[in-house]
Amino acid sequence: MKKIILLSILFFTCWVTHAQKLETLIREALENSPEIQKFELQHSIVSEKVNEVNTVPNTELGLGYFVSEPETRTGAQRFKISARQMIPWFGSITARENYVKSVADAKYEDIVIAKRKLLVAVSQSYYVLYANKAKQRVLSENIDLLKTYEILALNSVESGMVSPVDVLRLQMRQNELEQLREVLEQQYLAEQTALNKLLNRDKSVGIQVVSELEIPSDDTVVEEEKLSLHPELIKYDRLYQSVEQSELLNQKESKSMIGFGLDYIYVEKRPDMDFSDNGKDVLMPMISLSIPIFNKKYKSETRQNQLRQLEIESQKQERFNKLESILDKSVKDRNSAAISYRTQTRNLEQAKNAEEILLKNYETGTIDFIDVLDIQELQLKFQMSQIESIKSYYVQSTIINYLSS
Repeated sequence: MKKIILLSILFFTCWVTHAQKLETLIREALENSPEIQKFELQHSIVSEKVNEVNTVPNTELGLGYFVSEPETRTGAQRFKISARQMIPWFGSITARENYVKSVADAKYEDIVIAKRKLLVAVSQSYYVLYANKAKQRVLSENIDLLKTYEILALNSVESGMVSPVDVLRLQMRQNELEQLREVLEQQYLAEQTALNKLLNRDKSVGIQVVSELEIPSDDTVVEEEKLSLHPELIKYDRLYQSVEQSELLNQKESKSMIGFGLDYIYVEKRPDMDFSDNGKDVLMPMISLSIPIFNKKYKSETRQNQLRQLEIESQKQERFNKLESILDKSVKDRNSAAISYRTQTRNLEQAKNAEEILLKNYETGTIDFIDVLDIQELQLKFQMSQIESIKSYYVQSTIINYLSS
């Protein structure tokens, strides 16, 4: 399992080389997560039950005092001490141990699944923070650009080439972008809190994300055949095996139990007689057999186990279908993100070319700041879409890796 987790961390962090490495955050989350600790404790509790079932029934001890003393030829019986021990059928204790171990194996898969899900949650939160910070940076750059346009517009107003209304438009656009940037700052703090809680630490701890991410030019090969080995599906195999062990235990418990015992009776000597066995105590070894004549209970348990196995097989197939659908959708969504990124890159280049043409017109005194605002708005739209495409690509990659690694 450790190998799987390390490979997953490597996949998620192969492009993250600056700021706080995602790998570091993932390791911290795995070490400190209360949810992981919860599943580990549950597994330990179930594993400890092996010692609980590795026992035989309690030994029965009895003490009886004869209120009305029965007289025998050798004397009066005063009291009786008895001890009995029932022993399960051969192999019953081993069957119990095997059943508990199979349940513990199924519980262990919960730990593996929880670690994978935590890895995905931390990674996706990290990429949300990256996108948020990247958008803030783009907005700041656009605000600075608008301030430059404002200076140009003010100069043009003095020369009578531009209306004061154009200056006001530029200022209002700056206010709008500043508002968006401040909203993003609040959203960043909220997501930072969510990520810190995944790491089980104070919500106010600052998180510095990587400054830039790029979509790889080569598509990563998705090994879809590995889906059948996913822990969520392996868990159903473990559950199936636990039912098999439960049936083996049921078969053992439907057998007889053998009991061994010993009765001791104290006999008081007869004072009026003198013979060799006078006052001789009674010692009686015993053997008993517990026969489950009414075994309808065990037959019913066998039928229930058969139905449980069929249920588990259906659940596994249902889960496989869902995971396969999720994997296929994630692959398609990641491909779409890459396509969108390339399209927005081309659009952004063309928008910048248009901007350069408009600014060159400023030298001739024919600049139209309405067109400038339109182009600037398009640029911002393409930049934001580009960032969303990058985020989507990596978020979908976390899902793909969760299902196919």
